[in-house]
Amino acid sequence: MKFSKFLIFKIFFIFVCSPFSFNVPKAYAAEEIKITYSIFSRTIRVNSLKNFAKEGRSTRKLKRILKATKAPDEEIRAVLNKDFEVPITIADKLVYSEIGNIFLTRLSSIIHPPRANDERTGKLALRASVIQGINLGNGKINLIKFFEAYPTKTVILDVSALSKVMNKVESISELLTFFTNSPLEKIKKN
Repeated sequence: MKFSKFLIFKIFFIFVCSPFSFNVPKAYAAEEIKITYSIFSRTIRVNSLKNFAKEGRSTRKLKRILKATKAPDEEIRAVLNKDFEVPITIADKLVYSEIGNIFLTRLSSIIHPPRANDERTGKLALRASVIQGINLGNGKINLIKFFEAYPTKTVILDVSALSKVMNKVESISELLTFFTNSPLEKIKKN
C-alpha cells in the first residue's frame, strides 16, 4: 500500500513539474531588419529579403530601400546569396579570437539588438548569429542565414555607423577577403 501511494505521488509530481521543465520557450530568430539612418528608419521583413535573394521578387517597401542603394538588383542578390564555407569549429575559434573580438566590437556598432546599451550584448548576439547561421547552412553561411539566426526578433542595421566604416575601408570585398582568408589560415594551423 505504501508503494502505491509513493508511486501515485511520483506520477503526480512528474505531471505537475513536466510543463515547467519540458516546455522550454522557443528561442527568437530575426523576423525584421530595422534600417536606421540618423533620425529616419525603415523596417523590412527577413522573409521578404529572403524571397528577393532566392527568386528576385520584392515587396514595394523593399524595392524603395533597394533603389536607395543605387546598385543593380543582380548585384544585391549576389551579395545576399554569397556563401562562405567555414567549418563550425574554426568559426568558433575565430569569433573568440583576438581579431574576432575586434571585428565583432566594430560590427556591433553597425548590427545590434534593439535595446543593446553596450557592445558586449551586440557581440554576444553576433557570435550566436554566426555560429547558428553556419549550423543552419550545414557549414556555409550567407547574409540571409546570418539574419535568420540572429537571436532577437528585430535586428538594427545602423547605416550611419556602416558609412563610417566604409569610409575607412576601400571596398567590402577587401574587408571580406581579409576577414575570411587571413585569420582562418592562422586558426586552421592552431
